[in-house]
Amino acid sequence: MSDPDPPSSPPHSSTTTTSSSSFPNSSSPSAFYPFTTTTPTKGQQKDNVPSSILIVGSGVFGLSTALSLTRHPRFTNTRITIVDRSSSTNTTSSSGGQAQQEQQVFPSRDASSIDTSRIIRADYADPAYAALAAQAQEIWRLPDGPGGDGRYQETGLMIVADASSSSSSSSSSSSESTPALSTSSAAVKAAENTTKKKSGLDYARSSWENVKALASAAADQPTSTTTVSHKIEELPSAEAIRAAYGTGGGSGTWGYINRLSGWADAEACMDWLYQTVRATGRVNFVSGTVASLVVNLYNRRTPEVKGARLATGEELTADLTVLAAGAWTSQLIDLTGRAVSTGQVLAYMDITDEEQERLRNVPTLLNLSTGYFIITPARNTLKVARHAYGYLNPSVSPNAGNRPISAPVTHLTDPSLSIPESDQVALRQALREMIPWSDLHGRPFKSTRLCWYTDTPDGDFIIDYHSDYKGLFIATGGSGHGFKFLPVIGDKITDCIVGQCPEAFKVKWSFRKEGSPAATSWDKVVTEDGSRGGDPGLLLQEVMAKSRGGKGSRKTSRL
Repeated sequence: MSDPDPPSSPPHSSTTTTSSSSFPNSSSPSAFYPFTTTTPTKGQQKDNVPSSILIVGSGVFGLSTALSLTRHPRFTNTRITIVDRSSSTNTTSSSGGQAQQEQQVFPSRDASSIDTSRIIRADYADPAYAALAAQAQEIWRLPDGPGGDGRYQETGLMIVADASSSSSSSSSSSSESTPALSTSSAAVKAAENTTKKKSGLDYARSSWENVKALASAAADQPTSTTTVSHKIEELPSAEAIRAAYGTGGGSGTWGYINRLSGWADAEACMDWLYQTVRATGRVNFVSGTVASLVVNLYNRRTPEVKGARLATGEELTADLTVLAAGAWTSQLIDLTGRAVSTGQVLAYMDITDEEQERLRNVPTLLNLSTGYFIITPARNTLKVARHAYGYLNPSVSPNAGNRPISAPVTHLTDPSLSIPESDQVALRQALREMIPWSDLHGRPFKSTRLCWYTDTPDGDFIIDYHSDYKGLFIATGGSGHGFKFLPVIGDKITDCIVGQCPEAFKVKWSFRKEGSPAATSWDKVVTEDGSRGGDPGLLLQEVMAKSRGGKGSRKTSRL
């Protein structure tokens, strides 16, 4: 990982407003840096502990880091600020009158973590993530933690795949039926075509072995009452899968059920986390849109980030800036080849009380070959979704000379937004396969949504100091599987901030991995861990146009 050298910065407040210049023209030296610039100040702090920390983003990574920092003895005297877009709610005055008081709630309601449900599992093909997720699950089960008051339900998880799928010796973009991602050189293309790609079946089998090992280790503990044969069971055929699922339907031809996994009410958990952070009295919340980071250029070799500049022009300064902006991160720093924002499709359907009762204890079903999944429903809402390569939404970064990126578009930025019609048809087909109840088949979806991932090539998080900017720490790259780590990821991020990153993740989470060159451009990042369905490189607007009967290529295009 990069050298976790704490910034030596002026000891001013993390909410101090300072003057700055706007992003200059290309003739200025500071045009090479994708940040707002300021002039250096005197009285540099020499203490290794930052007097102020600014966290950009209030999702799982941002809020959990803030909570961890408030509990870490090293940061007892550190001022902590979180800045993010927020949503407003109206609350009745305490006097019982009709007056309404506006209250800010973090994160914004279009954050990826704001949803009806998220899968909570230790079912990973990677042993390191499996072990960390198992630690998180122990906390999810506690009555006074994020999973308390019914926010976490252990109804089981079925990981399945199609046995006909197997590792491919060619890139997923080599087939004419799959959108091709062009490369910048023949050598890179040849390397991609000879690299063994994991399939959904590969992932499922590795996950099966890992969860069995974890359960066996837990059963060996003197206080354990776990019966491995009962909790984790192989499902060797489509018939076994249908029998275990209990709806009359199913998916896949091989898999297993892990009754030690479950799901969480994501929005309720995030509200709990936000209120828990607020209750510490240590964290200042600022509602606003970050337009750029602020950097000092007194040392041209090692520029130093000093905070963030809001769209209003206000600056929030800090000794250390933690960038945890999820799918919006690439709008603030260059993540070309390291991470890309992808939109994933979700659809929601109202179900009756009787249907809710029938499905109340049905396990979550996830097909890793296709990516389609259904989580145990709650509060008469059934969600069907796809864990896929997702959609790209080409845009330009407002920083660093209009660098091309994929930018989130949500129901808040575009109230008329809906997922493509072709995806609605496919989700309905997946629902029909998994829950073949005729009463559901013609029922309309009450809403659809795009959930924005921050995907990395291997699905690893990026939790590290930026290699080129002092005072900037990156916590992003959730890759669609970060939520389940809510109880533990904040402590791990704090460990990395103080230079004590867990050994198993020092390389995985590093900003710049040795021996792992970044992809050639913004649109070449494809998560190849075996867990994704669908085709890589699909452009959202082109597929939307095609769904409406227009013409559009399904392949990525240059901006």
